[in-house]
Amino acid sequence: MTFNGVKVFSATMIADRQVLGERVTDWLTAHPTFEIGEMLVTQSSDSAFHCLAITVFYRDPAAAARTLPPRKNP
Repeated sequence: MTFNGVKVFSATMIADRQVLGERVTDWLTAHPTFEIGEMLVTQSSDSAFHCLAITVFYRDPAAAARTLPPRKNP
């Protein structure tokens, strides 16, 4: 699948991290025509902060339809 969109959800505060999955679910529900290709979950931390990120790679058929075809070399 060729992706034409990416959405990153991230949180560092514990309360935000606890509802991060719900934010992703809400976004997916709001975009039912998007074709989800891959999701990547990453976690990073240092001595003070912990960050959780969910990256969604998707294809938006409507955006793909608006995209011009590649140019042909003469």
